[in-house]
Amino acid sequence: MTVYQEIFEVIKARKAAYQNGSADEKSYTCYLFDKGVDKICKKVGEEAAETIIAAKNNDNDELKNEINDLLYHVMVLAANQGLDWSEVEQVLEQRNEKIGNLKQFHTTDKLS
Repeated sequence: MTVYQEIFEVIKARKAAYQNGSADEKSYTCYLFDKGVDKICKKVGEEAAETIIAAKNNDNDELKNEINDLLYHVMVLAANQGLDWSEVEQVLEQRNEKIGNLKQFHTTDKLS
């Protein structure tokens, strides 16, 4: 099991606890589930922007933290929407099989 799968399992467990009323009141993940998809999407957007800023600042220490924040919030979004992380990984695996099969782009001869 990858670290991403482990984290996603924790997120799913927190979602289940939230849904059955036994959630830890101090859980940030449960807070996000309580606030709903709009709040979760807002956090995904914020973390994406912070990731971009860290990259533009050429700060890899900040960047690696922001990437992890972004991935966490994307996982919460997936869980909220009922999408299992294995489905996300499956798409990535399918795309990985296509590596090296780059599409040929059409170029236009602007001189003719």
